[in-house]
Amino acid sequence: MADNFNFELVSPERLLLSEMVTEVVIPATEGEMTVMANHAPTMTTIKPGVVSVRFASGKKQDYVVFGGFADILPTGCTLLAESAVPVEELQKDELTRRIEAARRELEHAELHEHKSKLEHFIMEMTHLSGIVQQD
Repeated sequence: MADNFNFELVSPERLLLSEMVTEVVIPATEGEMTVMANHAPTMTTIKPGVVSVRFASGKKQDYVVFGGFADILPTGCTLLAESAVPVEELQKDELTRRIEAARRELEHAELHEHKSKLEHFIMEMTHLSGIVQQD
């Protein structure tokens, strides 16, 4: 049986979760990452995606995050999200609004680096939209 550890999911609006869990899968910028008890200390940035949480009770809950970073220690993990919401509370048009806003900004972007970041963001949000609509 897997050991438990404390997981906190925090957004600027609220503390979404502070619970004992057995496993958390986070969308790190370098790829999905599974965090369990006694994980090596790590800090990583988070891309838009789905965070899957397996509680000590065995229940599973998914959250949509829109970037941020995670601080992982052997005794716990804190994910500070730019924005986060339980997947079932995500408004269907939220992702579309974010994609359209980025496309409008891209039309007026002048710097190559800014254009590249916007294009990458649009790609991530489009991918996330496909994942969330499948669930």
